[in-house]
Amino acid sequence: MEFINKDAIECKKDGNGNIVARYFPQGVCSKMMDIAIDENTHEIKAAKIIGGCPGNTAGISKLVVGLKAEFVIEKFAGTTCGPKPTSCPDQFATALKLMINQ
Repeated sequence: MEFINKDAIECKKDGNGNIVARYFPQGVCSKMMDIAIDENTHEIKAAKIIGGCPGNTAGISKLVVGLKAEFVIEKFAGTTCGPKPTSCPDQFATALKLMINQ
């Protein structure tokens, strides 16, 4: 089951060649994800996850900066959290998919 709510993301271009998004994840403890990726290369420039397990979300935010969005999607998509059909990493991947396909 894939949680994709296209109304859950707000994207804009920042004038520096980046796509900046605010994503409201579905079915997880985190409440909001702010992500910036390079419009051409899809390199993740910044990531911040608000809410959820503090150590895990801080770790994810630091880990992904500098990586290509497609690589992170490949690694994070489909990850579940306990009995939930999704997770913060899976929702992060969903946000990246939506950003790339805007």
